[in-house]
Amino acid sequence: MKLAVVFHSVSGTTRQLAQAVAAGAATERGTDVLMAEIVGSDIVDGRFQNSTLLQQLSGADAIVFGSPTYMGCVSAQFKAFADATGELWAEQAWANKIAAGFTIGGNLSGDQLNTIQYLQVFAGQHGMLWAGLDIPGNYDPAKRNRLGAQSGLIAHSADGIVHKTDLLTAHYLGQRVARLAALSVTPGKLNGNARVLCKDPVWYAFHRGGL
Repeated sequence: MKLAVVFHSVSGTTRQLAQAVAAGAATERGTDVLMAEIVGSDIVDGRFQNSTLLQQLSGADAIVFGSPTYMGCVSAQFKAFADATGELWAEQAWANKIAAGFTIGGNLSGDQLNTIQYLQVFAGQHGMLWAGLDIPGNYDPAKRNRLGAQSGLIAHSADGIVHKTDLLTAHYLGQRVARLAALSVTPGKLNGNARVLCKDPVWYAFHRGGL
């Protein structure tokens, strides 16, 4: 199973979260992780031009998106990447892949939720299956998901240092997405004497009691 973490980072904090997501995914047996960072040289005249990265993402079974929050949404560099996926959208090339997202901002209430919701809508445009966090805020013994966002990971850093708990949450998000993606690529499950192909990993997980 292949999982990609595609992200843009300026100060390095989003990159730290991406690395934690990747490390969490890598703990799941059989998971190959691709780190795909959007960099300045990918943008030419305002357009994302890294076709190699797009091809790599098309080969992934799950994609986790990450961007810092700027002016209440994703960075311009991430948006350029998103806009460049129009042809993939037309073909629904990413349909039924598992998707998730994370962001970080310098203020506790800096409209980071809007960034997560943008990533969720972006994944929905592609027909992807969104995986949020299943950790209730303030009810986790390890204090993960300390800012209480269920739709994705929201982190906060005012000094360039990522909070340890946010990194733990990112690690868990990577594990969760890898587990769900593994269900999506399973050859099927036994139903009596018949082998049944399961094309919907969320349905499969629900009926196995995994959600």
